[in-house]
Amino acid sequence: MKYIEPLARLIGQLTKLPSVGEKTAARYAYAILNAPDEDAEELIAAIKDVKENVHFCSVCGNYTEDDVCEICKTREPKVICVVKEPRDIVALEKIKDFKGVYHVLGGVISPMEHVGPNDIRIKELLARLDGVEEVILATNPDVEGEATAMYIARLIKPLGIKVTRIARGLPEGSVIEYADESTLSRAMSSRITL
Repeated sequence: MKYIEPLARLIGQLTKLPSVGEKTAARYAYAILNAPDEDAEELIAAIKDVKENVHFCSVCGNYTEDDVCEICKTREPKVICVVKEPRDIVALEKIKDFKGVYHVLGGVISPMEHVGPNDIRIKELLARLDGVEEVILATNPDVEGEATAMYIARLIKPLGIKVTRIARGLPEGSVIEYADESTLSRAMSSRITL
């Protein structure tokens, strides 16, 4: 189907968002078109506000409106949890158990994508280690995340700082019968004493 030019342009822009195909983009575009003017204006204002006022924390790399994010301002920096992206912080904060600070790498080591250790924020992490007791490596359990975690661990362990990796294995409520071999292997190797 051929859309009129303004609608086609909006659909084209919406398809640039992750996981948004043309059908979903068209649904969003029609929803915006049919929304009250004030709702559309609020969407425009919210997009403009986030693009103009949100940037990276100068300490950890999280998203913030200030120079330093609220987590870095208010928490004790003795434990640093290292993550790939700021959105990983949002996920970890949902559990409400972690009381330390974070460090966002801004990516992971990926030779296939031509991303090396100097292309992510490893130097900035090393500069933050004075007085740190533990570094928790919370990168994704994929090849790149594992390689990045191992690389960072090799740099930090000689400094006498405790380095840990988040546990991996079976998710809560899953059925062992349906788990793949890799997940079961990780679950067995990451088991804990009761």
